[in-house]
Amino acid sequence: MARLTARFWVDAYLARLRVYDIPAFVVAHGDDTGGVVLVKLATLDGKAVLFHKSFDLLTGASVWAELSSGAEADVDASIAKQRGFDPDLWVIEVEDRQGRHLLFDEGLS
Repeated sequence: MARLTARFWVDAYLARLRVYDIPAFVVAHGDDTGGVVLVKLATLDGKAVLFHKSFDLLTGASVWAELSSGAEADVDASIAKQRGFDPDLWVIEVEDRQGRHLLFDEGLS
């Protein structure tokens, strides 16, 4: 099965968020082909959640999992740490007071 490039997935994700008027920004542009994507959800109240793609070892399915959550400054520190390990990763920041990020919607896995 062919795998989507990171750039294609990011572009599609941003377009889907625009449909729902959910602001999102590319904070760090990673490798277009195989870069890992982190999605930070900022709820604009000083808190945030960071998601990354993970694999369910029981099913082999690709799933979005929480990597970090709490004070936005702590989540930003987690992102900085991850970028220190992998400078080719993407960071997408989603800003939504309602906590919408659409990652668990069908078609975005």
